Amino acid sequence: MEENQKQQQFLVSSVSELTSSSSSLFSKTEPVFARLSLDSGSPELRIGQGAELSDAVVFNVKISQLFKLGPAESLCVSEANKEKSHSRGISIQFRNEEESRAFHCAFEQWKKEVVVQEPLNNGAVSTSKSKFDDKIEASSAKMYFHYYGQLLHQQNMLQDFVRTGTYYSAVIENRADFLGRVVVDVGAGSGILSLFAAQAGAKHVYAIEASEMADYARQLIAGNPSLNDRITVIKGKVEDVELPEKADILISEPMGTLLVNERMLESYVIARDRFLVQNGKMFPGVGRIHMAPFSDEYLYMEIANKATFWQQQNYFGVDLTPLHGSAYQGYFSQPVVDAFDSRLLVAPAVSHVINFSSVKEEDLYEIDVPLRFLSTVSTRIHGMACWFDVLFNGSTVQRWLTTAPGAPTTHWYQLRCVLPQPLYVMPGQEITGRLHLVAHKAQSYTIYLTLSALVGDMLQTSSVKLDLKEPYYRMSQPQAYSAAQDQNPSQLLQSDMQFPSRDDDGSILMQPPSPNELHSL
Repeated sequence: MEENQKQQQFLVSSVSELTSSSSSLFSKTEPVFARLSLDSGSPELRIGQGAELSDAVVFNVKISQLFKLGPAESLCVSEANKEKSHSRGISIQFRNEEESRAFHCAFEQWKKEVVVQEPLNNGAVSTSKSKFDDKIEASSAKMYFHYYGQLLHQQNMLQDFVRTGTYYSAVIENRADFLGRVVVDVGAGSGILSLFAAQAGAKHVYAIEASEMADYARQLIAGNPSLNDRITVIKGKVEDVELPEKADILISEPMGTLLVNERMLESYVIARDRFLVQNGKMFPGVGRIHMAPFSDEYLYMEIANKATFWQQQNYFGVDLTPLHGSAYQGYFSQPVVDAFDSRLLVAPAVSHVINFSSVKEEDLYEIDVPLRFLSTVSTRIHGMACWFDVLFNGSTVQRWLTTAPGAPTTHWYQLRCVLPQPLYVMPGQEITGRLHLVAHKAQSYTIYLTLSALVGDMLQTSSVKLDLKEPYYRMSQPQAYSAAQDQNPSQLLQSDMQFPSRDDDGSILMQPPSPNELHSL
């Protein structure tokens, strides 16, 4: 079998037409080849002799069927179509059973429009409609890959020194996990993590990137000659790419706002299932979403007052009030992304753990988190604050990358879901509820939040529906804090976890999580 960028070619012993005698269609003086290609724009099978396959028999792969007649003999039948009112069939005799089996596998791949766009030793890409295309709407994917294909957005992430520094430390301090290993970088972007892995001694790194950033990654890697011979950039989605070997370790930065926004975690899990050896490592390997109720009168009034514009009864002679209710609801449907003072939290946080090594892709389509808190103060609860962290479970050093309030600020900041109707609570009072995330085709989630608190015999309940795709980016620094809510913030941030001292790069050096904390892992 011969293979190049846009074709696969097989040597066959003989070919005969079913409608004629069993004599061969081609002379025995020259070799006969069966070539799968995209020469006509769609997958086709051409069978002929010589380099140009002169007098070739041509089949449209999409409307043809291949059947086994024997260990080394096959039957190819082309169905009738608008151009041809009859079907055609030929018998193909291969030299041995192994070559026959290889041709059948290739034929079925091409029938699904599998095209090798790069030599196999550098990985291959399928042009068929992938699972990604089935679950993500085209307009969202176009904007997503356009955004991450621009250097200014890559720079924004690279200049998040907490993020980049923690990844660097997690890789370099765990050289034993990378030395001599095959690494796959999922959603490689600029290629920075691939370069880190190569610095740590990786045998080879496959950097998979679907956006135009793949071309910039090639330039960056080529400009680092001591590392570039061990890194291959493959432009394509992890759902479509084929690799020549399995990976010992996956590295990726698949986290979005609230950990799950942009739905890249699903691609990370797909890469695990497709490329990672059994018991291989994932950097990061665990993610946690932390949640706690908060009180922030300033934020609540800011959002509520946005809709006052629609309370005007004489705006150039127009009564706007019919739209006030919809506008009010619309402003509260936006999650607030900013950095806030941890003293705004009114109860210790609870956590939802996602083990990237074992979670199923389908588990990420819908995430349901029951909520239960005990208030530490007498106040009004204005909503739910959320942040996340991820664990790099290295053999030598374990590191957490956290986006918690009070920790060094990252480009993810924190997220708050504001309730349209606040709840009143007293110290020690129980707060219950539910956080329900449902994935949608715009690469994000619909958030359903409900919180309840019992005051005397009356149950207060407030609910809100938010679109994680449409956040309100508020400010980059923590907001004003009311001294009336003074309490120990470290107790509220803890969700069975304590924050130790930080390294100079802002990342967190931690002991292994306790068995109780990661019991579900």
